[in-house]
Amino acid sequence: MIHHKAGKGNTISKLLISRIDKLIIFDYMFVLSKVLLFLLFPITWVLAFMVYAIITKKPRRKQRLLIISLIVFYIFSAPVILDNYARLWDYPPVDAAKLPKYSCAIVLGGFSSEKRDSTGMFNGASDRFIQGLKLKAMGKASHILITSGNGSLDPDGFSEGDWVYTQLKQLNIPDSVILIENKSRNTIENALFTKRLLVQKHLPPPYLLVTSAFHMRRSQLIFKKAGLETVPYPCNYTAGFGKFSIFAFWPSTEIFNTWGYYTKELVGYVVAWLRKF
Repeated sequence: MIHHKAGKGNTISKLLISRIDKLIIFDYMFVLSKVLLFLLFPITWVLAFMVYAIITKKPRRKQRLLIISLIVFYIFSAPVILDNYARLWDYPPVDAAKLPKYSCAIVLGGFSSEKRDSTGMFNGASDRFIQGLKLKAMGKASHILITSGNGSLDPDGFSEGDWVYTQLKQLNIPDSVILIENKSRNTIENALFTKRLLVQKHLPPPYLLVTSAFHMRRSQLIFKKAGLETVPYPCNYTAGFGKFSIFAFWPSTEIFNTWGYYTKELVGYVVAWLRKF
């Protein structure tokens, strides 16, 4: 009996150690992903070429690097290029009127930002919040679930999910239809923690998934790999709708910044596709 208990205890210990190791690795990957995120923004590439051009002592190489930096800058700042890429990458619009009723609309966070006083404010992605409310108001979802905690490397107690709850209450949305997941730091945790909450509440799949159009492909892949059946409802279209004009070829700093989101999504999609949950 003593040997049996010892063996059982060792098994439990190994399981605990295994789970702790996974958490440590996950936290390490989370920090690493945040630190390396700046490498995915085109501004970093342009600056790298320019710095290399400044420090190199070979005139021909210096000239080539400066030309490359100008080409990269133009490619990632011309609206016409981003619009055409976005038309291929962004998930196409969905007509809400044609949707049946679902048990829950899952709204991914990232549509609000923390202010200095540790409260929140809506940002440029707030269409996620608006469309989630719209689906609930149209009777397309019985419940609305907000999934978001604090994705900062130095969190100070602010949780987007908790702040959004206060906004829902100001709109007189009853507690009986609100679900808040307030611990997740990224899309993977969105999926894993949301699944746990939906199972606890016994809400049947499939679920409406609400997020930005450029973020939908990666999000749906992650939720699928996490074991959640979702129906995409994209929103917050940031590109791909521009009309053809001479200004479509004129460089824009806004376009330059927007490309950062698209390069992040493309790399993130590949990583999610390769990763096991």
